[in-house]
Amino acid sequence: MAGGVKLLGNWASPFALRVRWALELKGIKYEYHEEDLTSKSALLLQYNPIHKKVPVLVHDGKVIVESLVILEYIEETWKNTPLLPDDPYERAMARFWVKFADDKCFPAMKGVFFSQGEEQQAFVKEVCHNLKFLDSALNRNCCFGVAKIGFVDVALAWIVCWAQVIEEIVGVKLILDEEMPSLAKWHQNALEAAPVLKECTPPREKLVEHFKGFRKMLAAASN
Repeated sequence: MAGGVKLLGNWASPFALRVRWALELKGIKYEYHEEDLTSKSALLLQYNPIHKKVPVLVHDGKVIVESLVILEYIEETWKNTPLLPDDPYERAMARFWVKFADDKCFPAMKGVFFSQGEEQQAFVKEVCHNLKFLDSALNRNCCFGVAKIGFVDVALAWIVCWAQVIEEIVGVKLILDEEMPSLAKWHQNALEAAPVLKECTPPREKLVEHFKGFRKMLAAASN
């Protein structure tokens, strides 16, 4: 796989999606290799032997793993269509909000998906609490795409869609429209602002069916 740009991903992975969004926005030509995460390829295990997961970016034979590390590499390697702002403080804030969401929002969302009862309700409260902070940042237009799509949009706009998928499957409410007015519209606004992103973004209905099946599989395995 030497030469050019290749991406190993999975269609349902939000972390692979954020990398695809960055490549698409910058107009970078790349080969996409779909991975079956229930039967990981020898190529994936070779290139990411530590975590054994997607995404994996291969550029001229060099292997980069972990989605945020990949985003930074893409931003530094291809200077056209910059995603990070010019101002050092705004760049720092962009990185802060991405790390906040990855460290606080996503783990709690996983908790909602995988738990039940009182434990699940505790995760729901945690998700809503953290998403309100994210919505507040959106309201202040702090490092989020205003005139154009930026680093935070690419890294995090998917979180709205995935929260809605969890809502439908589990039967809880995570995106509170009245309390999170900006967040509720964020994902759709990002796709409308950059239509090129729609081509690699899976429909919500397809994600719902996929994760319903995944949840049933886990339930069956635990019995």
